[in-house]
Amino acid sequence: MEKFEALREPMDMPDPHFPIKLHRTAFKEQGVVIFPHHFHEHLEFLYIVAGEASIECGSTTMTASAGDLIVVNSNELHYGTSLSPDLYYYALIADISLLHSQSVDAAETKFITPIIQNRLLLQNYIGDDSKVSSCMLAIVNELEHREFGYELAIKSELYRLLTLLLRGHVATVLTQDEYAERMKNIERFAPVFQHIEQHYKEELSVDMLAAMANLSRYHFSRLFKELSGHTVTEYITTTRLGQADYLLRHSPLTVSEIAVATGFNDIYYFSRTFKKHKKVSPSSLRGN
Repeated sequence: MEKFEALREPMDMPDPHFPIKLHRTAFKEQGVVIFPHHFHEHLEFLYIVAGEASIECGSTTMTASAGDLIVVNSNELHYGTSLSPDLYYYALIADISLLHSQSVDAAETKFITPIIQNRLLLQNYIGDDSKVSSCMLAIVNELEHREFGYELAIKSELYRLLTLLLRGHVATVLTQDEYAERMKNIERFAPVFQHIEQHYKEELSVDMLAAMANLSRYHFSRLFKELSGHTVTEYITTTRLGQADYLLRHSPLTVSEIAVATGFNDIYYFSRTFKKHKKVSPSSLRGN
């Protein structure tokens, strides 16, 4: 359980009594990792203001551009990279317990509780929905200005946002057994994802990782792709390239040194793979 929790992103709230927060994030470089693979209990709403980004949620990869909303469900592994040099987006993170009713009513039992329990899953990509966009921007505005009564306004808009998503953008509703299976798999694979993030520069075999999850190679590979959207090899390569991209931009190491430091023993293979995935050569970022 300790390793499972280690993969979970800490989610401190500025006000524990009103658990919702907003990040405004800008990236001026194309191809950089905007957030690594991680998950958390809270719902997250990513609203693209300008530019484009590639967002992975579980096994789904989406290209999001200005006006699009990406919904990250509770305990859903997600990862993002910038696709343009002018990316700007809002990340709204909300603890849905904020909307708990004082008494158990229909809204609580039919909607809020299933969302909190991760049994009601929302679609990840919402594009070209003016009502959803308007609601999202209203919450952002209230959080930015914090006028008297903003807490009431935010709760009201958050209820409306969930209503719009529930009416038009529900992905699936899990039974209790399906939910239990989903959480079991997340817990089982958490040490695997954490090990890759910490030991990406080392040789990582599918058999070794499958043993960590106490699964056969076949079942491990199937569940790994179901959870992450990648084969094991693709995921490891993506992790290595993300770290290589960071080092190319922020360290004095040469391209050859960075290749070795991120698990690529063949610099020519590293260069080909980097260019294939990032659309630019390593040398163009460093001039080495």
